Amino acid sequence: MEHVKLLIVGAGAAGLSAAVSAWDAGCRDIRIADRASAPGGVLPQCIHRGFGLSTFGEELSGPSYAERLLAALSSTGVHLSLDTEVLSVSHDKTALLSRRGCVSRVRFERLILASGCREKTIGSLPVFGTRPAGIFTAGQAQETINLRHQDLGREVLILGSGDLGMIMARRFSLEGKHVIAVLEQAAHYGGMARNYHRCMEMYQIPLRCRMTVRKIHGQGRISGVTAVHLDSGEQEYIACDTLVTALGLIPERALVQGLEASPWLSLAGNCCRVYDIVDSAASQAQRIGHEAGTSLL
Repeated sequence: MEHVKLLIVGAGAAGLSAAVSAWDAGCRDIRIADRASAPGGVLPQCIHRGFGLSTFGEELSGPSYAERLLAALSSTGVHLSLDTEVLSVSHDKTALLSRRGCVSRVRFERLILASGCREKTIGSLPVFGTRPAGIFTAGQAQETINLRHQDLGREVLILGSGDLGMIMARRFSLEGKHVIAVLEQAAHYGGMARNYHRCMEMYQIPLRCRMTVRKIHGQGRISGVTAVHLDSGEQEYIACDTLVTALGLIPERALVQGLEASPWLSLAGNCCRVYDIVDSAASQAQRIGHEAGTSLL
């Protein structure tokens, strides 16, 4: 059985930051495992600028931010295992890994979970009607447009005005699509003011607050939704061929369920809690990595 002092699950901003920090603290036996074929987590699909102000003192795109982290990692001896999924973690400090059809078991002394978070889907809301094609989470839409360069639709309705919802509203506008509106159940947009000004105001995208979706219409492809005005209860039909949901994020901790109190386990980045900006998640991960690295000396 392979043995490693520090195993890090996830090669996004948090995992990479934790690994470099642990190495700088003196730990020389570190392995990062990530099921993706390329490192960086969601950063490579975030082609907009706005990352890195507190970390690097300048606004970077997601791919540029990832390149900075990978450059720092390259100066260490950290072992990066891509296409590697951690299937399970046990109380006896062993992890079951799968890579290209081969399963192996690894024993570790410390584990840092940096698995990020997952998006809430339309299924988390009391929405009736059909489930036709043309419904995407904001993250799915971002990946499909920015990395796969695929067209998703022309008449786009976005549900949720968090940062990613507003950023995707702008992205669709830049792609020449008609963004009908961004619906928000609260009385105010949910993301940062800078994203509201840069994405909504500058591109004249309507924000309709105190509204949500109650029913989806369409056979084969979505044709529209029934939206409700939360203050009056009035319903309104909105025609669209694409619905993008930005309903929030949930820390992804299923891998360590039941192990949260283990002294050898630490949570880094968005799997600990959802941070507004990547710099904050990376900073927290650096502290976690330094503590873990120091403890293993």
